[in-house]
Parts: sequence; C-alpha cells; structure tokens
Amino acid sequence: MESDIRHYFLDQIQSKLQRGSIGTCSRWAEKYRKIKDPLTDQLGDWTFNYHPWLLEMHDCPDRIIIGQKAAQLGYTEWALNKAFFNIDIHALSVLYILPSDDDASDFSADRFGRALECSPHITKMFDSVRNVQHKRAGYASLYVRGSRSRSKLKSIDTALIIFDELDEMKQENLALAEMRQSGIREDAIQQIKLSTPTTPETGINVAYRGSSQDHFFFKCPSCSRLIELEYPDSIVITAQDKSDLGYKNSYYICRYCKVKLNHELKQQWLKHKLRGGTSRFVPGHTDRDTHGFYINQMYSSVVSPATFALAALEGVDDPTKATEFVNSRLGQPYLVEGAKLAESQILSKRRSYAKGPTSDPIVTMGVDVGGVMHVEIDSWTIKSDRNPALDINDEAFCKVLYEGRTSGAATDFNEVAALMTEYQVDFCVVDSEPERRAAYQFATRFWGKVYLCDFIFSIQGRAIIPGPEEECTVKVNRTSWMDLALGRFKNDTIILPEDVSPEYVRHICAPQRVYKKDKWGKDYGLYENTAADHLAFSRLYSELALVFAPWAGSTQDIYDV
Repeated sequence: MESDIRHYFLDQIQSKLQRGSIGTCSRWAEKYRKIKDPLTDQLGDWTFNYHPWLLEMHDCPDRIIIGQKAAQLGYTEWALNKAFFNIDIHALSVLYILPSDDDASDFSADRFGRALECSPHITKMFDSVRNVQHKRAGYASLYVRGSRSRSKLKSIDTALIIFDELDEMKQENLALAEMRQSGIREDAIQQIKLSTPTTPETGINVAYRGSSQDHFFFKCPSCSRLIELEYPDSIVITAQDKSDLGYKNSYYICRYCKVKLNHELKQQWLKHKLRGGTSRFVPGHTDRDTHGFYINQMYSSVVSPATFALAALEGVDDPTKATEFVNSRLGQPYLVEGAKLAESQILSKRRSYAKGPTSDPIVTMGVDVGGVMHVEIDSWTIKSDRNPALDINDEAFCKVLYEGRTSGAATDFNEVAALMTEYQVDFCVVDSEPERRAAYQFATRFWGKVYLCDFIFSIQGRAIIPGPEEECTVKVNRTSWMDLALGRFKNDTIILPEDVSPEYVRHICAPQRVYKKDKWGKDYGLYENTAADHLAFSRLYSELALVFAPWAGSTQDIYDV
C-alpha cells in the first residue's frame, strides 16, 4: 500500500516536470493530443501533416488572434488545443463561446467528448465533465457558453476567451463576454476569434481587415517561387458547367509556371518550414498588434480539386450555392449582386412635391420601435386598370410624405398619435417589440386602424396570419416583405421628397440580402444589416399597412385616373 502511494506521487511529480518542460502549445498537442487521421480514420498522435498552417497559429503569443477561414480546415481543433494547453500547463480558465446554447451542448457532446475519448491525458485533466457548460480541471475550468444569453456570460473570470463562429453570434453580447478578463493579469490574457465569414465588413471580416492579414505561402515544387493557392488562378476546371462530368479531372496549378500541383502529394509541398518544409504564413501588414490568419479550402488534403471545382460550378447560376462557395470554400465574405441598395438608387427617387398632409385617398404609416421611434408615412395611388388577381401592393405607387424619428422615449406614443391624426392615416402597422404593452395601448387608442407586427420564419411569401381581433396583431415573413419594401427602389414605384434625410438613405441602404441553408438543407434568403436600419423597417411596416387600409376592397376614389 505504502509503495503504491509512493509510486503514485512519483508519477505525479514526473508528469508535472514533464509538462512543465513543454513550452509551446504545438509541442503539447503533438505529445498529448490523440486524434483520428482524416484520411484513414485511424487513431494516432496529433500531427501538423494535414494542417501545417495550424502550427504557427498554435504558438502565436499575440493578445488577440483572428482566424478568417473556409470550412473544415482544423480551426476548431486548434482552438481546443489552445484551451487544453492553457488549462493543463498554465492552470488558466478558458471561456469557449459558440453562437447558441444548442451549439454549446453539441460542442460539449461532440468535439469535447471526442477529445476526451481519444486522448487519455486530457481525460485525466478533468475532475468533472458532467456539466454541459462547465468542465472543471483542478483550479482551472472550461466554460462552454452560447452567445445568446447575457446572464450566462456573467460571473466568470477567465484568461482565454475563444469565439468560435463569430459571425453567427449575437454581436451585442460579445463586449460583455470580453469583460470576463477584467480581473486577470495582463500577461495571461488572450482572445481567439475565428469564423467562416458571411458578408463584407461585418463580423470576422471587420476584425481580419484590421489585423496583420497573414496568408499561407509555400514554394512551388516546380519553379520554387513562393506562392499561395488562390481562386481562380490556382485551379484548372475541366468543365463548362456542373452537368459536365469532366470537372472530375480538375487540378491545381502554380499560378506562375502553370505546372500541375499533385493533390496526392499535398502533404509534401505544404510541409511547414518549422518542420523541414517550405510553407509559412506571410503577413500583409507588419505594423499591427492584432494577428490575423486566413486560409481557403484549396489547401485541404481531404477536399479534392474535383470537389472544389464542382462547388464553383454550382455557384454560377445559384445565389445560395454561390454564397456557400465563397464563404465556406474560399473563406471570403460575399454579397450576391443586387443584394444591397446603393445610395445612388435611393437619391435617384427624389422629386419636387409638397410634403405634409395630403388629400390623396390612401395614407399609411409604419413605426419601428427602438431607443426612439422611427416613422414613415406614405400616400398611395393604385393603377386604374388594377388586376384583381394581383396583390394590391403590386399595383400601387408610393409617395413618401414623412420620414423621421420621434424625440420622446420609445414608450411614449403621443408624437406618433399626433402624426396619425395630422396626416389622417388610414392604417398603421407598428413594431410589436420591444414595447408591446405601449404599442398595444396605441393600437386600442386607434381601434381598427393599427396592427402590431411579429415576424415568423415559417410563414412563406407574403402570407399574413392575423392574431385574435382583441390582440391587434399580424404575423408575416420578414424577408418577403422587406423584398417588397426595398424592391420599390429598383422597380421605380416610389418617390421621395427632395430634402430626404441622410439618415433615411443610410437606413434604407443598411439591409443586405444573404442566402443560407436551413437545417434540412433547404435554401432560404434573409436580410442582415451592417448598420442602423430602423427606417427600412418603418418602410416595411407602411408597406404592410397598405393591405389593411379600410379602402382595400373598394374601387371608389382610390385609383389613379
């Protein structure tokens, strides 16, 4: 018994000394991390053979590290190794943030669970792993959280914070998460932000553009020039479209000497300089404190040139596939052409006419509720030869009579009520959140002329689902109605006053239409914004109000003659 205890303590001391001699995260990973080979599925030691670009990223000492990347290139495994290394060697706690609580749960069960299952050393590190969001390892902890809940991002002191898939997170909560480092000594603090990008100048792309902007280079096996794999210069796609099976013969080339780069030998010509090869990251800027790493999927040993070529061909005439290709394959932000209105498109709709109350027969109002209220009031004319088979919105022409913001608090609807009376508004639609009670009181004040609007993803097209009469609510699909509201600037069915405000122009230009897949793999579009967009939603609500105006079913005195 005494001998067993002695051996146990000797093993512990030896293990501590051994781990203490490991000064870098990359060496720690090679010694302690076990992982399945991506090509053979056999369990073995961690190696940088398949992901040589991760080597420098493992050992980067910078306080803030940015990773803008394509999908399936090992970034999450790198982040996990950084977490384990800090917990094991430095006894520092780590906060690992994912977009949602469901993502956090899946991460705990899948990525973290597999790491424990494959690596005995990591299993021994943790005293308790039952709690999905808190894994304890002696004095250190691994906290796994979703970004949606502010309460779950509080009351945690942590040295390393990892933001995994930053672009999918609730952005306003990220600053709260960063405050979790306020009580940690300065030299121990580090943040890692990684993500597949979505749209230009948002999320990870903003962070990357302000970083060193490192790209991964290697020496061409043929001409020895230092090159990187870039689309489209580094690939020969041997097909005209996705129906041509010739794409299977596609291959990578050196952009300079045009010699084929053998995909099967990729581990050789991509071997890192620190491991006897030629590849390394080259910074685009050497005077920046933030280190940013970029890589695209052409570097992957698992993704063949044929698979990459097919994805490129599929995106030629499919906006969803094009978005997926640029975001997930190239690791670049992307907006489909025409997905966002330009300032010139808004300003070209300015005309000279009298603003203010009008004798026009149809007047609607839209109210977006935030810190203050943003309002748009419109008058409408309908084609005299209106096609009854079409929605009234398709047959209508819009003239903006008023756009602006209220001066009072968002709970005070008195200014909006005054506008309602002054402009003799026929119907108004109001944002139901965040001041639902005050909005409902406003609706009851003008009973039968005001609805509160909720957005529901499951509703298709411009379908409208009314709530119980006493609730004064309607539910619609946000994307479809925003398409209609902003589409007027493209099809010339709206005019603006000459002195339209700069704020209105900015807000209308803010929403951008992106394309994604749902959990069933079905394509769908949605609007994301890069700046304040309140007046764009006021425009949407006023558009929706046209459907409910009392005159909608009548033909008397409402048609343009």
